[in-house]
Parts: sequence; structure tokens; C-alpha cells
Amino acid sequence: MSRAAEDLTLISVDDHIVEPPTLFDNASPRLRELAPKFVHKDDGTDVWRYEGAEMPNIGLNAVAGKKPEEYGIEPTALADIRRGCWDVAERVQDMNRNGVLASMNFPSFVGFCGQLFSRSADLSVGLDLLRAYNDWHIDEWCGSHPGRFIPLSVPAIWDPQLAADEVRRVAKKGCHAVTFSENPAKLGWPAIWDEAWDPFFRACEEEGTVICLHIGSSSTMLALEPGAPIDIMITLTPLNTMHAATDLVWSPVLRRYPNLKFALSEGGTGWLPYWLERIDYTYQQHRHWTGQDFGDKLPSDVAREHFSFCFISDRNGVDDRHKIGIDSITWECDYPHSDSTWPNSPEALEKQFEGVPADEVDKMSWQNAARIYQFDPFEHRTPEQCTVAALRAEAND
Repeated sequence: MSRAAEDLTLISVDDHIVEPPTLFDNASPRLRELAPKFVHKDDGTDVWRYEGAEMPNIGLNAVAGKKPEEYGIEPTALADIRRGCWDVAERVQDMNRNGVLASMNFPSFVGFCGQLFSRSADLSVGLDLLRAYNDWHIDEWCGSHPGRFIPLSVPAIWDPQLAADEVRRVAKKGCHAVTFSENPAKLGWPAIWDEAWDPFFRACEEEGTVICLHIGSSSTMLALEPGAPIDIMITLTPLNTMHAATDLVWSPVLRRYPNLKFALSEGGTGWLPYWLERIDYTYQQHRHWTGQDFGDKLPSDVAREHFSFCFISDRNGVDDRHKIGIDSITWECDYPHSDSTWPNSPEALEKQFEGVPADEVDKMSWQNAARIYQFDPFEHRTPEQCTVAALRAEAND
């Protein structure tokens, strides 16, 4: 028997924060003066300003509660978007409305891997701001509602040793996930397989910290030809993830660090069976002249050992769960982005999981995520209080 929507337990491994104006309020007076400023413009939009640059909130980043025909990419103001996008108390209520027990949240205006701080004129200030951001995320956003969030830090991507130090610092605060670029070379840093990253990778392995590679974290997506419809880019976004995963498989990183874990965030799952088959075929056909050596393993074995995958709506991936490796599959809501299934995720998943045994549903809907991110869902609640039905009963409307 599968699980009915109301009986599911849900952990989302990819949601997003629209950072609130109070982000740096608890930083030191010196840092508040230097920090990005939240500004309401004369045209009615809200932006963050930092060292002469403006970062708007793009409309598609915060469409929760809107109908698809209301979507658009134009910049918005906080008044135009659902309060749960930026207010943590309302975020928890929106999670309750969707029956979601716990959520991991990626940043917005600072970049998916915190790359804004790497552009600071004074990188010592950038580092202080980055640490302040991580402290806000862990202590205020996640800490305000124990048991409802999985903390995610941003790295000092401009300096692998500083990035390693920050991984160790936040691990002491209970944070065992860090976002990183799917292709740091496109941001002007060493390629992901470069030995320059060894201090960072070593720290992540030793602390049990998962490196999360979100689509678009290289600040680039698939280039469109002039006049091409944007639907092409939206359709092909998983190719960013395929590229990043392929980079890592053929690099020595996964073999140098046998316990290092990567999450391919928002990359989908339906493409994985072909990709796993393709990397094995490539190895069998070409390893003698390319010099690749996986010992007694295949590349697909190594990929399954090091990667976790996630999906929003991906019936092909569910059907092929055993080809992919069911212990590596997690679920994401993607709130409040335009691909999200909020507030009807349980009903959507009930259809996705039709015919799937309950124990396998549990792995994909919450157990794998809890294990991968060292999150105990029952530390603050009983199992009965963690179901969709129980959480929806707690919603304040």
C-alpha cells in the first residue's frame, strides 16, 4: 500500500528565502553601516543596494499564492508577495498549510552560493558580512522554530581555506550543509576539480557537511539564441546539474574524498538512469586512453555513493527509483518559486507515488533527507505530529 496525502511526512530539501529588511539588524554597528541596505524605490519596487549595485527580487522567485497566469519576471516589492516568503513565522504557517514538516532554505539576493560577498571591495568586510548572514540564517531564521528547518550556510567562495574555516565554525552550531557553485570557474574561481578546493572539501568531509549544488549557482544558465522563447531555458535547467555531476564524476575529487557528499539541488531525477548508464559506457569504452581508473567500481557506483538527488514533480524518476538508487532520492517543494507545488504538494505527491510501497515513499519523502542532513524530525515532535494532516491542523486559517 502507498500513502494517502494526509499520511505523508514531508521534508523539503530545497526552498528559498526572500531575505527580510531586518537581515543585518543584529550585526555590530560597524557591520550594519557597511552591510547591504534594503531600499524601497520610487517606482514601487524593493531592492538591496551594496557597494553601488542593486539586487531586485525577481518576480518568479516569489510567486507562492499566485495563479500561473499572474507569474512574471518583473521586479517586485515585499508588499506584492506572500508574507511567508520573507517572514519566518508566516513561513512556518505556509509550511503547515502544505503539510511540510521541515525545510532547507537557499539564499536569494546574496546569490545561491553567497557570491555577492565575494565581490566586496574589502574581502575582510565580505567575510564578516558572510558570517553575519550565516549567523542570522542559523540562529534567527532556523533557530526561531526548532525542528522546522535544516540550516544551510554560504561559503567564503573566494578563499578555500576561509571556506573551510566557516564550515567548521557553523558545524559547531549544528549546521551540516553548505551551498556551493555548480561551476565555480564561471564565477572566476578554480574549477571544481582543482586541488585548490582541497581544504574546503576536507573540512566538509570531516564535519559531515553536505555540499549543495543548486542550479544557477554559477550565475549562468543555458544560453538562449536571439529571439528564443524563455521556455527553452526553463525546460533545460537540469542540464546545469548534469554538467556539474559529470564534472565531479570524472574529477579526482570523489576518489580523494570517499566520504564527501554532494546534493544536486533542484536538478530533478528523471534524467539520471540514462546519465548513469552513459558514464559507465564512457568509462568502459574510453578509460584506457583517457587514463580514468575507478578500481573495482564503476562511475555510477561512485556517483550513487556521493550524490543525493531531489525532485519536485518527476514521475519518471519515481518509476526508475531503483535504477537511480532509492536511498539517494529526496523531495523538494521549491517554495516560493514558480516551479513549486505549494500549497498542494501532498496531493501532487500522492499521485506521483501511486503504486509505490509505503516504506519506499517514506524514504523519498523524508527519511533520506533526515539521514543525509543529520536532521532528527522527532526531536521536537512525535511521529504522529509530523504528518501532513497534523501539520495542516496547526495552520492558523
